[in-house]
Amino acid sequence: MELTLAIDFGSTYTKVVALDLTKEELVGVAQAPSTVDTDMTISLHAAVDKLCVQTGLGKIQPDRVLGSSSAAGGLRVVAAGLVQALTTKAAQEAALGAGAKLVGSYANGLSEDDVREIEEIAPDMILLTGGTDGGNKDCLIHNAALLAESTLVPPFIIAGNKRAASEARALLEKKGKEALVVENVLPELDVLNVEPARAAIRDVFMRRIVRGKGLDKARAFVGDILMPTPSAVLLGARLVAEGAGDESGLGELVVVDVGGATTDVDSIAHGLPSGADVVVKGLAEPYMKRTVEGDLGIRYNADTILEKAGKRKIVSTLAAMDGTLVERINLEATVANLSAHIDTVPQDDAGYCLDVGLACTAVELAMERHCGKIEEVYFPTGKARIQHGKDLGNIQTVIGTGGVFAYGRGPRRILEACCQNTEHFESLRPQHPDFYIDEKYILFAVGLLAEIAPEPVLRIIKRHLKRV
Repeated sequence: MELTLAIDFGSTYTKVVALDLTKEELVGVAQAPSTVDTDMTISLHAAVDKLCVQTGLGKIQPDRVLGSSSAAGGLRVVAAGLVQALTTKAAQEAALGAGAKLVGSYANGLSEDDVREIEEIAPDMILLTGGTDGGNKDCLIHNAALLAESTLVPPFIIAGNKRAASEARALLEKKGKEALVVENVLPELDVLNVEPARAAIRDVFMRRIVRGKGLDKARAFVGDILMPTPSAVLLGARLVAEGAGDESGLGELVVVDVGGATTDVDSIAHGLPSGADVVVKGLAEPYMKRTVEGDLGIRYNADTILEKAGKRKIVSTLAAMDGTLVERINLEATVANLSAHIDTVPQDDAGYCLDVGLACTAVELAMERHCGKIEEVYFPTGKARIQHGKDLGNIQTVIGTGGVFAYGRGPRRILEACCQNTEHFESLRPQHPDFYIDEKYILFAVGLLAEIAPEPVLRIIKRHLKRV
């Protein structure tokens, strides 16, 4: 047996997946509540002990151990650039694909008031963009000079005009700041190049994660944490879509990850227009796109889901499952209790139905934000159809991952909320996809092994994707 352990240090649970890559088998999966506030190695050993009992292996001696983590929370990133729409778009694509979150975006050159505001935000990293290669140089240099005089101490990643990048780095380093230059995120108008910035953000993310409580101690067992969990899921999704070697993939797809704090959507698709009469407007969408909706978790943000969707929407979803449920519970009080007690596990049919109802609503809102929209515009010469964002209408595969799919009920109903509906015809969501769930909750492990053993791990995940 060639035993590989994939470990994810999550904010809620620490998960351990054991794989035999020689036999191409899933050996076992176990998890334990994460001990973020004390010592993360406690939950690690608890999960490994459960795995030993479950598999009957006794003391586990793996040949390889890989890790991912989101236990210290998302890396908080501030971006500063030249044009607001371009800066925000490029920064979001770079940050979200690397397990970070954008907490501030500034354009048109920083002011002293802006710098004071950034100092109050106290971000974990600052991303400096601005100017295409051969375009505006002044904004990047101005922002670097102003920030060099600030009290800010996080790492700076410079991903702007290549002709101004070295000077910007010199200004920051002269004042003792850590600065790294990578390729421009926007080398040409309408051309995104986010992967170099993503890689740099991932590196900063992991250095910060390892400083989280107990994770430095976990190195004795895990070695270096390889990547943020969001990056692992995104790479796993890409492998499932594209295939490897002689093992075919499922084609362009969407992955929906419903969690207690966020609802994340990954699309591995070009998202090109499906109609010959459609014109795309705005920056090109990345083939591998990730969005993280921090207000749509079914525990931490259950009350926010109710607030954003409205009581009528939730009631309608619940009534479709159980016509008497709304009469038997106080919806507002029950949802508030979930937000206050994030470790709540459903104990009866009413609890499971409420989880499904909240997840349906979270998925619908998250998918609407992730995918593109079509707009009809009238000119003197006639009508035109304008596409903003990705067209995911022809996507054939939607995969659900997360606890509500692995341990809950009604997975198909939740995933159907991804699809186009009569209320939002302008939303370019999947129309008639097949639905699968990551039944064993192992997609992160697939991503960790995507470049090490792509074909074996792809065959394993394909056997454990359950069609619903």
